[in-house]
Amino acid sequence: MDEEVAKAMHCNESVIEYFETACWGCGLRLHLASYSPIFKCGWCGAITDRNQSVRKADSVCFSRWRGLRDRFFVALLFLFMIFVICAGVWAVYPVVFSVSYLYGMFHCTLTAILSICTILSFYLSAFRSAGTQTNVQWGSYPVVGKGSLENYTFCVYCGKPKSPRSHHCRSCKMCVLDMDHHCPFIGNCVGAANHRSFIAFLIAVVVSCTYVVSMSIYAGYHVWPPLEYEHLALARLSSLGAIGALKLVAAALANSALLLSARGLLLIYLAFASLSVEIVFRFLLGSANAMKLQQRLSSKLL
Repeated sequence: MDEEVAKAMHCNESVIEYFETACWGCGLRLHLASYSPIFKCGWCGAITDRNQSVRKADSVCFSRWRGLRDRFFVALLFLFMIFVICAGVWAVYPVVFSVSYLYGMFHCTLTAILSICTILSFYLSAFRSAGTQTNVQWGSYPVVGKGSLENYTFCVYCGKPKSPRSHHCRSCKMCVLDMDHHCPFIGNCVGAANHRSFIAFLIAVVVSCTYVVSMSIYAGYHVWPPLEYEHLALARLSSLGAIGALKLVAAALANSALLLSARGLLLIYLAFASLSVEIVFRFLLGSANAMKLQQRLSSKLL
């Protein structure tokens, strides 16, 4: 009988010892009713996740390559914006000033406003911190208040608490508050601190590209050489049909394009390049707004 009681007590002690663990947030010893890899501390509110997978650390060469890639894209995008501004002024403004002085000054002012808004929003998005979380006391019961680490988890890469609204970025090597994504074109994460600047940058690029495309078409219409149609009589045009007429117009455009000046060729490039960039940034703007709406809905549900 005594042996059975001793075995039962030993089993109870082993069970209690097996389900006893410590909270990383406040350091208190916790007794769990059953084994669970994920549990929450009743004092500080920190969440412990033992199933959290640890990604293999990036090599030094790969980290340097990622940093060089971000710097390259940032420099490339900045140089492209400067090129579009300077080339557009050189190619378009002789045409608009030929209309009237006030018409030219209006477009000068509009170009300056769009250029300043685009470059300023790009600077704030790229060189402003995406959002660092506030430092909190952790690790020791005397300094951790009740509920001070509510829903916090432990970041194994930073080695410190991570708020429920934060996510670790291995490119920036930090936990970013309200992280949306890491954008290589600004070389920075899009987070709580620069999300508005990033949206403003996307809007400024879309509006500016629309303006560049419209002004390039307008100026190109004025500098384009006159079309010369070969054997374009009304009777022959009607006999050719729609497809034949389109071929004839396309041939006339190709022949006149050979006579374009450097300003005209630059206008064609600006129109197509700006249209391509506008399509891409419209897609990015729609994706960013959709993701932000999804984050708001998920936060309300939680």
